[in-house]
Amino acid sequence: MKVDGREAKRSAIYLPVSAKFLIALIGAIAWMVFSIWAAGPWLADLKSYVGTAFAIFLVYGVAIIPGFMNAFMAISLILDKRPPHRPLSVYPPISILIAAYNEEASIEETLVSIDQQKYPGELQVIVINDGSADGTAQVVQRALERYSWLSFVDLKKNGGKARALNIGFKEVLHDLVVTVDADSFLYRGALTSIVERYHADPPNTRAVAGKILVRNSRQNWITRCQEWDYFHGISAVKRVQSLFQGTLVAQGAFSVYDRAALTEVGGWPECVGEDIVLTWALLNAGYRVGHCEDACLFTNVPSTLKQLVKQRQRWARGMTEAFVKHPRILFKMRLSTFFIHWNLLFPWLDLAFTIGFIPGIIFALFGYYWIVGPMTLALIPAAFALSFLMFSIERRMFKKTGLVVRKNIQGFFVYVLLYSLLLQPASVLGYLDELFRKPKAWGTK
Repeated sequence: MKVDGREAKRSAIYLPVSAKFLIALIGAIAWMVFSIWAAGPWLADLKSYVGTAFAIFLVYGVAIIPGFMNAFMAISLILDKRPPHRPLSVYPPISILIAAYNEEASIEETLVSIDQQKYPGELQVIVINDGSADGTAQVVQRALERYSWLSFVDLKKNGGKARALNIGFKEVLHDLVVTVDADSFLYRGALTSIVERYHADPPNTRAVAGKILVRNSRQNWITRCQEWDYFHGISAVKRVQSLFQGTLVAQGAFSVYDRAALTEVGGWPECVGEDIVLTWALLNAGYRVGHCEDACLFTNVPSTLKQLVKQRQRWARGMTEAFVKHPRILFKMRLSTFFIHWNLLFPWLDLAFTIGFIPGIIFALFGYYWIVGPMTLALIPAAFALSFLMFSIERRMFKKTGLVVRKNIQGFFVYVLLYSLLLQPASVLGYLDELFRKPKAWGTK
């Protein structure tokens, strides 16, 4: 059998996933060792002001560990050569669950986007109205006359997204279950792509997360900077986690799940972060969760600071819930466990940034460079370099799917330079919410 030159070349440079992980880890450790050496004078100076323990807490939390993480991400992204998903001879039937709460203005467009998919297999779509106080139910009831694949569950009392999904799950007919948010719009071919990726991934895969993009990015500066967060920040993390056999969040906004695996882990848990807790339940059961970078869904993101802070509080609280509900996942011997341990560090990093970096900026404005100074400023080019790498990768994906990257320069600079000033303090508030057992309120967002 003949092998052409290109195939032979690809075979010659093929690296197994474990080798890619080792290369990324060694590179990140080397960067961390250099960073510790370079930060020596900074650390020594800070010790004289705040003491050894607190100085280490700040310097490692603000610079050393984030630098390690960024280096690991960058090397992993360079090494990631995702195999393409290919058309299937027969497309399996799928069931789509849409939990809706007060989505009168958007649910119809969501259904239109599903219809425009022209998915080549059998389709069942179940909308669960979670006690909406607006005209959501009436919009869906009118849509029942147009779409033969649509069914409707009308709950009279709002009980939360997890409860709504679990009720809808009882009506599911097919072995593949897709969740879609009610205020979203599926880009063309999204359902076909995510199902193809599910079948192309390793056989122990039981869920695949789609790619979430911002639909209302032009609304204001808050949505413009989130466009960059979703476009390459969140997407890059999911891509790398998928490379190493375990995306940590198959988000409820758009993911596909194996029906039997969902039943095995008990469906969606009734908590603030139902999607992350469900994903960790699948990982804890020994399954793999993937990511499909070209199955795109556009969704509306928070457009006010209050909404954005509340969302990130929920995300942080959801991660805490996942650790509480699945502590044994920390001891699973698999590559994805590395990212579970990585997440353990987030409270430290978020707290160090909030109580150290933000006040440090204020001190620096008055000429006191104890925390934020030349060493910290040296991290800014590294942040831009990582952002450029992420951008390059995502731009290629956009080109392949027929999308165009919008010129959103203002949003990019806000995202790189100022975004963390909002999000990391919001995460700290989320950890405190869970620590002090504040009442849990959730809808379908």
